[in-house]
Amino acid sequence: MSSIDTHTDQETAAKLKSLELVQRPEHSLTGRFIYWAGVVFALAHIYFNTLSTVSELWVSAIHFGGFAMLCALMVPAMRSNTVAGRRVALILDILLGCAAILCTLYLIGFEDALYARGVKFDDLDWVFSLCAIFIALEMARRTTGWFIPCMILFALTYVFWWGQYIDGIFGFPGLSLETLLYRSYFSSEGMFGQIARISWTYVFMFILFGAFLVKSGAGDFIIELSRCAAGRMVGGPGFVAVLGSGLMGSVSGSSVANTVSTGVITIPLMQKAGFPARFAAGVEAAASTGGQLMPPVMGAGAFIMASYTQIPYVDVISVAALPALLYFLSVGFFVRVEAMRSQAQAVELDTRPIGEVFRDGWHYLLPLVVLVSLLIYGFTPTYAAGISIISVVAASWLSKHPMGLKDIFDALAQGSKNMATTAMLLIAVGLVVNVVAMTGIGNTFSLMVADWANGSLLITILLVALASLVLGMGLPVTAAYIVLATLSAPALYNLIAEMQLIEMMVDGTLPEVARTIFMLVDMDKAALLAEPMSKIDAQQLLAMVPGDFKGQLLEQAIDPARLAMILLAAHMIIFWLSQDSNVTPPVCLTAFAAAAIAKTPPMATGFTAWKIAKGLYIVPLLFAYTNFIGGTTAEVMSIFFFSVFGIYALVGFMEGYLESPLNLLLRLVSGVAGMLMLWPHGEWMISTVGLLVFLALFIYSRYNRKEEDGVAVTAG
Repeated sequence: MSSIDTHTDQETAAKLKSLELVQRPEHSLTGRFIYWAGVVFALAHIYFNTLSTVSELWVSAIHFGGFAMLCALMVPAMRSNTVAGRRVALILDILLGCAAILCTLYLIGFEDALYARGVKFDDLDWVFSLCAIFIALEMARRTTGWFIPCMILFALTYVFWWGQYIDGIFGFPGLSLETLLYRSYFSSEGMFGQIARISWTYVFMFILFGAFLVKSGAGDFIIELSRCAAGRMVGGPGFVAVLGSGLMGSVSGSSVANTVSTGVITIPLMQKAGFPARFAAGVEAAASTGGQLMPPVMGAGAFIMASYTQIPYVDVISVAALPALLYFLSVGFFVRVEAMRSQAQAVELDTRPIGEVFRDGWHYLLPLVVLVSLLIYGFTPTYAAGISIISVVAASWLSKHPMGLKDIFDALAQGSKNMATTAMLLIAVGLVVNVVAMTGIGNTFSLMVADWANGSLLITILLVALASLVLGMGLPVTAAYIVLATLSAPALYNLIAEMQLIEMMVDGTLPEVARTIFMLVDMDKAALLAEPMSKIDAQQLLAMVPGDFKGQLLEQAIDPARLAMILLAAHMIIFWLSQDSNVTPPVCLTAFAAAAIAKTPPMATGFTAWKIAKGLYIVPLLFAYTNFIGGTTAEVMSIFFFSVFGIYALVGFMEGYLESPLNLLLRLVSGVAGMLMLWPHGEWMISTVGLLVFLALFIYSRYNRKEEDGVAVTAG
């Protein structure tokens, strides 16, 4: 991110510089300590996740202490150009890391003593609980800036200080500071609660799995395979970016890592083929953002979703696969259109035949096969990841460069280093989640959103999208999803479930057991439920049901499995919308990273990436208004099929181009055809009409291009 185009203004350059993590040299004494500490800590986590019977609270505390030490040493507290200044910074960082370890040891050693006193703090309890929270805030500040620490302080002080002075729905009578510190540090609710458990189980094991895959050479194989598969066609380098980022995303789950690893290859290739530089950077940023949507890793989102919804992890990633594919296809459509418009040429890449590449590297796919197979057979994700790590080493022995002991140590160390900043972020965000749980502010916020939206699901989604963009300016994607899911998921869940309930009332298919609640509200109108009724009457009747009874009504009317899928749909909507901060100005780190490679203005590149990533907004609407999640196989495949062409038609409408330019009338036709296929009308005949119109338009556009090419050849 150091090579910034000369067009970049000073403010943007400063913003880019502030987003970089200044780390200590790997070959210094400190670097060697970080390396070996990372190896030991990775092995400890493998033990905790497979054989250990240690208390989860203690493991969470050890997770905090160890990664706080690593993070303190990896990311200095301050920058200095002098030897003396660097030494002072190192001493301060060592002291802070040691303090984190002491906080861990104190919790383990004196937890029973606290309970023996009747949960009454003594002086050391105050010191260590405050110290632990301070360290979590400081580590979050170092790795992500001031936003998260300020947000956490705002939330914590609300509990014991200023919340009692607020009138209205957000007023809170308050808890004592002692109670707050106990729940934040000593209990399994705050720093060492659910989010910390997700961090040291699912997230760490899969980040470690990704580090082993990359070290084994799987990343290079993915890039070379993508170049062979898509490189030689017209616009091929753009498709390499899409395909390579999708495959890399299934390994790394990091949008910035995708951009840096694949962008250095694909962006210059796209420019060489004739794509505009800004478009090339935008495609790479948009495609890399999709890495966090692609199973099996999905950043940390799949694990957090599975934990929040209590839906098995394998079910989450199976549901997420087709939407992720739809997103990458949407980016590919922009590539195709721009390739036609820019007259991008096929680039002869220096690659081997695809058969030879696959023959030499097929074994890199074995660990992914092992992982998916274990998940299907019912192994927990942590056990599956652990065994898959072993399979990476075993599979490498089928290659020309088998992993030796040093390679294994390198992967263990790199996995710990990759995890350090993420672990501290998740532990810090756990403090906010704890405040939301203690105060009930999540339900209050959901009620407020529902009130603002006046029962409109679309307005609620727009509010969540706006909130995700604002939060994304200061929070990483994972943290933004956690906060938004805690606050907004109940509102989305209720609205989607009520929408399906209304459909059942309109169709006259409401179960008999659910009608009893309506009888308590209005006996006469409840009698009408046995027959189909108008949507307006159904809405009015449902509005009469008291809020306390709606949850019971939904449970009686809708199948539990369907309710679980509705809950997952609500979380998937939030998770997808939380990705938009990667590609939406003013803070879009993925786009900035791509702009640095392409040497284009970062802000303009951000707007280009935002346009190309429109699937981030279209697919969540499908989650909300269709059975794309939780429907029958026929329903899901039908929605996917028509959505593919519907999004292509919308791309044509937005760009004014398919295979050749579209005039205003044809652009409108393309837009209407897209809406016919995407609109949740539930009528396949209407979707088919839209598909036929689009195919006719595409063929017409293709014919016009051939005519233009023929005229150009004749003129030449």
